[in-house]
Amino acid sequence: MTVRPDQAPQGRRPRTLALVAAAALAGGVAGLAAVYGIGAFQSNAGADAACRPAVETARRVSPLIRGEVAAITLAKVPRRVPELAFRDATGQAKTLGDWRGRLVLLNLWATWCVPCRKEMPALDALEAKLGGPGFDVVAINIDTRDPEKPKAWLKEVGVERLPYYADPSAKVFQDLKLAGSAFGMPTTLLVDPAGCEIGALAGPAEWASEDAVKLIEALGRS
Repeated sequence: MTVRPDQAPQGRRPRTLALVAAAALAGGVAGLAAVYGIGAFQSNAGADAACRPAVETARRVSPLIRGEVAAITLAKVPRRVPELAFRDATGQAKTLGDWRGRLVLLNLWATWCVPCRKEMPALDALEAKLGGPGFDVVAINIDTRDPEKPKAWLKEVGVERLPYYADPSAKVFQDLKLAGSAFGMPTTLLVDPAGCEIGALAGPAEWASEDAVKLIEALGRS
């Protein structure tokens, strides 16, 4: 016979209710982890000892995580960013490894994502200001339908400095999600020259702002 909490003997009821509450809380946390990848993000899964310098870099620049870039989550676990695969405007295959030796602001965007569209001109301005041998903005479009639509949109709004990269399969997003580094769109990662995660941001930021420029400049000196 199943005994409901309200039928339990008086002496056992508080303990029974406590167990039920604990189980419900655990279930809720598990549900959130399944939806947002929180568990993966907060755990040591995928930790890479070779990426410890990236965590130290994150600690050093933490005072600059403020204002327009205050929502960035700095890495606390040494983790290598997955070897993402995508293509350039000519269809040539690229991977994130092609940028080894350079600081990278990796951004995933899509034309159906309104916040993504809003921040693309700012990313373009950041690339124009700081882009060079030591730093690149790598913005990867993940539209899954008309491949010409994002190209036309970038031209329409005057985004000219950002090279065009795309992954119509959107696998780059899934790979980052599985690694615990992507929770929605847009997704941005700061990646050190060794390919390790310095920080991540779920949502848009004003990347052409003084706060963002100071952060990137400090990372370039690290």
